[in-house]
Amino acid sequence: MAARGNRPAGAPADGRALNLLCTAAMVAVVLSAFFVIHSSHACRQLYAELQGLEADQWFLQEDYSRLLLEESAWASHHRVEKVATGELDMHSPAMQELKVVAP
Repeated sequence: MAARGNRPAGAPADGRALNLLCTAAMVAVVLSAFFVIHSSHACRQLYAELQGLEADQWFLQEDYSRLLLEESAWASHHRVEKVATGELDMHSPAMQELKVVAP
């Protein structure tokens, strides 16, 4: 039987070292839990921002499509010819108004 002063090898000196180790482990667990909470919150914020940006992209794409359609309507050959003859009094030249330039 071992006397009080003789401890087996590797045994803690007293219960304080074990309490300190448990406290350090508990603090590490709590800190890691807070970091998980923080990273989850940041992830949710970034995802919400992504959804907002995707909605903005959708609206801008719709506007761009409408503008392309409007541009093609304004630049149609029929409309250009109508404006040229109606508002600008332009016309195709007659045969006697044509001049051929020799090279």
